Amino acid sequence: MILGKIFSNLNVILVEPNGPLNVGSVARLCSNFEVDELRIVSPKCDIFSLEAKKMALKGHKFLENCKIFDDLEKAIFDCDLVLASCGRIDVNKNSIFGSSEDIFDWTLSFKKINNLAIIFGREDRGLTNSELLLANKTFNIPTSQNNPSLNLSHAVSIALYELNKSSKRNFDQELKVFNLASSKQIHDSFLEIEELLLKVGYLLKHTSKAKISKFKNFILRSNTSMHEINVLRGIVHQINWFLNNSKRN
Repeated sequence: MILGKIFSNLNVILVEPNGPLNVGSVARLCSNFEVDELRIVSPKCDIFSLEAKKMALKGHKFLENCKIFDDLEKAIFDCDLVLASCGRIDVNKNSIFGSSEDIFDWTLSFKKINNLAIIFGREDRGLTNSELLLANKTFNIPTSQNNPSLNLSHAVSIALYELNKSSKRNFDQELKVFNLASSKQIHDSFLEIEELLLKVGYLLKHTSKAKISKFKNFILRSNTSMHEINVLRGIVHQINWFLNNSKRN
């Protein structure tokens, strides 16, 4: 089974890559596994350099047609499901975290996902905690604890290979209908929730981000549906309406 046929769109997203050789290698991998689109957030190198093009080989079209964004939120704006790679072994225990094999098996248990994104972080420090919270699920590629960090292009190659391998294991199983809230819906909802809780005094400015992150992790762990997140947003909107109108009376 070919990855490009499993999802309507499969997007690989690189955040602030600083090595043209890595970018070129990832473009080549996109061709190997029939990824639909390469997206790059704030590149720190010349992704169109001769070095990158030499490494890309048949994947040169992914360099030529890649989409560049200035922040990660914009890069995932149209994605239904977002997965993030994390090489750190000190991930917060509340994080939505699992092995790459388990996460990909779970992803492929659904009938159809229109837009899937897989995010890979910086070569030197990966993704920040706030960036990881933009993903529905975070996965790790198990390596030695003495040296857990993988080269960027190596991590991409293993992830795409394991996703392809999982697709073959799940091909004949009964699939579920995908109705999870997208990471953008969850992110936008929590911006509104944080604003409301600051307004009513439940949160304080200097601690709001940490408390909201814990609440957001809970929602992500619950595999919240689109309907459920819309109900939550409706409650927040109604409370805001009441607060705004009660002040006029």
